[in-house]
Amino acid sequence: MAVVKRSVMTLFSDPDDPYCHQVRFVLAIKGVVVDIVNATANEASEDLLELNPYNILPTLVDRDLTIYQASIIMEYLDERFPHPPLLPVYPVARAKCRLMMFRINQDWYSQMALITQNSEDNDVVVSARQALSDSLTKLAPAFDDMPYFLSNDLTLVDCCIAPLLWRLPALGIELPARAKPVEGYANRVFEHDAFQASLTEMEREITEAE
Repeated sequence: MAVVKRSVMTLFSDPDDPYCHQVRFVLAIKGVVVDIVNATANEASEDLLELNPYNILPTLVDRDLTIYQASIIMEYLDERFPHPPLLPVYPVARAKCRLMMFRINQDWYSQMALITQNSEDNDVVVSARQALSDSLTKLAPAFDDMPYFLSNDLTLVDCCIAPLLWRLPALGIELPARAKPVEGYANRVFEHDAFQASLTEMEREITEAE
């Protein structure tokens, strides 16, 4: 079956997935007009299966181009829509941002996956919660230096961090008092118009359920 060509940029996005949320945050910051198609990896549409052989989300379709994997999509969007820029101009600074994004995915998102993919009473969950809390707390001073993460302006690093912090209540994590700079940072990002625009109804329910 031939894939229907789309005249508007299309994002196949799971409304409750943090990686999809990262991309939606970038799109909102850039003010890009996009058709968001809700999907889940377990129940892929025929269109998605035709476009993406790996059947992973998020998947972005821009005319004849189909790309997947959140970090690749975010960097493509930053280059495709350069204003406002979400990566520094200079190569060393850009490399540091990319390295931080890698560390966030390896150190924090991996712990979140352990929490969400295991049963509530599993020792793995308890250990992962503690590891994620400890890691965020250890880095807390870095959240207090500037309005955003080591920057006066939003960057792709913030687009990686914010969806995870938004989900801490659902993960059963309450940060200790010494991690207060993380909470202050989170509130600044959460109040941003683009972050609010990036939220799905399912994601809004995370905090409304508290």
